[in-house]
Amino acid sequence: MAQDVLQQTYDAIVVGSGATGGWAAKRLSEAGLKVALLEAGRAVSAREFTEHVPSFQLKYRNHSPEVMRTRPIQRQCYACMEYNYEWFVNDLENPYSTPPDKPFTWQRLRILGGRSLVWGRQSYRLSDVDFKAASRDGYDVDWPFSYADLAPCYDLVERYVGITGAAEGNEMLPDGQFLPPMKMSCGEIRLRESIKKKFGRTLTIGRAAILTQLHNGRAPCHYCGPCERGCVTYSYFSSPFTTVKDALKTGKCTLITDAIVSHVEMDTNANKARGVSFVHRTTKETKQVRGRSVILCAQALESTRILLNSSTREYPKGLGNSSGLLGHYLMDHVVGGGASGTFQDLKILPNANPPHRPNGIYVVRYRNTPAEGKHPYFIRGYGFQGGSAPEFNMGAPGIGADYKKAVKLGTYDVSLGAFGESLANFDNYCEIDPKLTDAWGIPALRISMAHGKNEAALMRDAGITAAEMLEAAGANNIRLTTGVEMPGMAIHEVGTARMGNDPKKSVLNRFCQSHDVSNLLVTDGSCFVSSACQNPTLTMMAITVRACDHLVERFRRNEV
Repeated sequence: MAQDVLQQTYDAIVVGSGATGGWAAKRLSEAGLKVALLEAGRAVSAREFTEHVPSFQLKYRNHSPEVMRTRPIQRQCYACMEYNYEWFVNDLENPYSTPPDKPFTWQRLRILGGRSLVWGRQSYRLSDVDFKAASRDGYDVDWPFSYADLAPCYDLVERYVGITGAAEGNEMLPDGQFLPPMKMSCGEIRLRESIKKKFGRTLTIGRAAILTQLHNGRAPCHYCGPCERGCVTYSYFSSPFTTVKDALKTGKCTLITDAIVSHVEMDTNANKARGVSFVHRTTKETKQVRGRSVILCAQALESTRILLNSSTREYPKGLGNSSGLLGHYLMDHVVGGGASGTFQDLKILPNANPPHRPNGIYVVRYRNTPAEGKHPYFIRGYGFQGGSAPEFNMGAPGIGADYKKAVKLGTYDVSLGAFGESLANFDNYCEIDPKLTDAWGIPALRISMAHGKNEAALMRDAGITAAEMLEAAGANNIRLTTGVEMPGMAIHEVGTARMGNDPKKSVLNRFCQSHDVSNLLVTDGSCFVSSACQNPTLTMMAITVRACDHLVERFRRNEV
């Protein structure tokens, strides 16, 4: 690393290079600000993508748990495997703690682009039923802005990213700027038509950050399928090859990799952030970067960890924590409810080498809606993700030729899995563990979260109604689940530095600016007031655009 990179004073320091950090770097540098973009991991290139590599070419054929012995927590993520496990953090070097009775799985990447390299790409807008949920049911508080305030930023992000999807005109899931939708299977079309006719509910093709046509110089998806192993055509959105690339192209953005940020440096006389300190990942040297503003985009828990580790005499409980709410109201979508079955009358044979559509279907929330009214047993709601396609029947009975024949005949499967809203709860929180540090000497988190009675009721209802919808569509062998998975399994952590208009009841204002420190912003999922039930990344990116545009205006008015 050239020493002059660290001797400069930047207009903005962006911590984290994932979905939100990439947008912050792009938006600010394209506005003319001098930006330092810090990433805790190394750079990544398309040469290491493995989406076309068959498992027999791997040393352990993707079947040995030993290869991931340093990732006992990360391997709980469907996307962590022999192909790409080195992208994920080494759990032995990056510990955190939980109470014995409150397990939490924290799945993390430390590499340029972060989780944008392996995310599920599902991209759904929130509506005013979500932003103003408290006004409807009386639980907690509303967000400090409305859908109309964020809609232009949703438009901008979608036009740039490229979202495949279909307009449905459903008030619970606002339509966006869509590329042509991917096609649904026969089973999915049957399910869509059945639940619309019998229940009045909306099933749509997934809205996904994957291209279906040439877009912004990136090629359309070629349906190879395993997107979590990379994409050599850059057809799905990941920040290194889109937003970060654009930011670096301006000449105004300096990328600093292997920079594990420990805390924000403060100018206590001016009550402003003056930069950040970081530990170099490989040399373990401590270094500083100076800036006129600091934007944390490190991921909800990680950004909050940085703030908690940035305590000063003026802010003994964590930087920007005069409200005492920093770390509290941690949320992660509740999962575990759903149903699966088969369409026995659909006699389409499975194929070992079909196009692999990297997308599924989505059933829009139908509980506690303006049209339905209030449910008697729970508030908020859930949506379903799933799919239907012919599959090989590997569990078929028989032996020898009979078994092979049964396997090839296959089954036409259908499934729906729910993602439910996680209620904001003060008692779900993270804090610094006084006895635990990571491999770089930085104090680690203690995470305490549990899903409550409302989340359990959501999953019970989700399992029952999913089974009802499959049965109505003619499915057989229906199996339903109504349990609750441990927090973290949805990988949709939000909250911990919530927005609000009242500094006594929130950490950030409606532009993600710290109430306490005017040149400090947090624009990742930390700022969420509620979780809604939709995947959060699209909303995070839109919020980041809105916050950064407001920061640019403040620079123009010499307010930073």
